[in-house]
Amino acid sequence: MKINFTKMHGCGNDFVVIDATADLKKWNPSLNEAAFLLDRHFGIGGDQLLIIYPSEIADMKMAIFNPDGSEVEMCGNGIRCCALYAKNHGLVDKNEMTVETLAGIIKPVIEDECVRVDMGEPKLNASEIPVIGLSGHVINIEPPKIESNFNLPKMTCVSMGNPHTVFFVNDVNAVPLENIGKKVETNSIFPNKTNVEFVQILNVKTVKMRVWERGAGITLACGTGACGTVVAGILSGKLEKNVTVILDGGELNISWNGVGTPVFMTGPAEEVFSGKIENYDK
Repeated sequence: MKINFTKMHGCGNDFVVIDATADLKKWNPSLNEAAFLLDRHFGIGGDQLLIIYPSEIADMKMAIFNPDGSEVEMCGNGIRCCALYAKNHGLVDKNEMTVETLAGIIKPVIEDECVRVDMGEPKLNASEIPVIGLSGHVINIEPPKIESNFNLPKMTCVSMGNPHTVFFVNDVNAVPLENIGKKVETNSIFPNKTNVEFVQILNVKTVKMRVWERGAGITLACGTGACGTVVAGILSGKLEKNVTVILDGGELNISWNGVGTPVFMTGPAEEVFSGKIENYDK
């Protein structure tokens, strides 16, 4: 089987994009297939595999798979890449579109060099995120115990269609993310696991964030994580309503007017190259 692909990224969070709107409509990658395609030495290389399917309720459907084969509900950088790919490759002929995801219908809009996305309302109750053993909003709560010399500060948890656990610290570069990210992600209080963000507040309108993505590990950027971070900062009284999030791979603008309103994310997306794998059989 031959597979055509396009390599894309949003703020360095990179994707192998496969258009399955035609002959690959029923293709669902196995764990081994996802791992092979995303392998940076033996495959194409990427943080996640993004597949675009036809949809009966939106302009298209986006599916996102991690290197471990798990499928995630939503990806903020991925949705921007999906929108740009759809416009550039003729899947849509408009700048404003709808994308079906496991987190619901998402509405990206292409604006000049960036894509603006209505990310929907964040879910704030512990049962919706979910976090076991808590109720109501999870704001500035004592974190779970993990085996580490690093003392975790209090946590705030948010769902942007996928779960996020946010820690505010004095210096994100001092956090041993490679050692504690997985331990937080897989802690038993998070039944669906969790994405993990460490955030340094530079001022009420600017933060610096590093991320451990659920099922993928450390990445250069996470769009839903940036959204969750700003929501957590506003709920904690630390941030204003419009914030620049500085990530290892670039910057995103996130705005939120508070409980009951959607989060808006604006940021870049870019095509890097296209290619094909011949005689693909994994």
